Amino acid sequence: MKTNKFSNKIDHVLKKTIVLVGIMGAGKTTVGKILADRIGVKFIDADQEIERAAGCTITDFFEKYGEVEFRKGEERVISRILAGQPCVLATGGGAFMSQATRLLIKETATSIWLRVGFEVLAKRLEKRSGRPLLQTVDPQQTLKELIKERYPIYNFADLIVDGENDGVDTTVSKVIECLADYCPSKQSV
Repeated sequence: MKTNKFSNKIDHVLKKTIVLVGIMGAGKTTVGKILADRIGVKFIDADQEIERAAGCTITDFFEKYGEVEFRKGEERVISRILAGQPCVLATGGGAFMSQATRLLIKETATSIWLRVGFEVLAKRLEKRSGRPLLQTVDPQQTLKELIKERYPIYNFADLIVDGENDGVDTTVSKVIECLADYCPSKQSV
């Protein structure tokens, strides 16, 4: 880990992996890459690690094996990453829905929910394909249902950062400020 002007402010949390959670389109990968660079740690995208381990894309994995098998593999990959050196980890949108994964993150990492509202998400996702859960007749309705199901669970994250339309640099700065103010305490999952 390299030292920089941000790492001194957040030394108390840099001993653990910082896990970004949130729904697809929230900006976990984009924010995660910049955050990792600013604080001097490695960035890992769980979805990319899953694809590497599976030898195929997530879309192909879903088609071949289904969501249940994907989630099992996702748990294994995240567990392996959390057992390694502290980093910034961007998880897939459904990863935090697993109680086992949430408990592991709670015990070994600091979780941050990048919270974004429906309108912003819909705009971000309308031009992106490759989201298996949105391959439906009405992707916007599916997104609304996912928000309704997942947001109460994401609320168990250690920290919550709103990432609406601030721009990525502002969102990263908000994350760093939250980490600087964070005093870990136990919260139920």
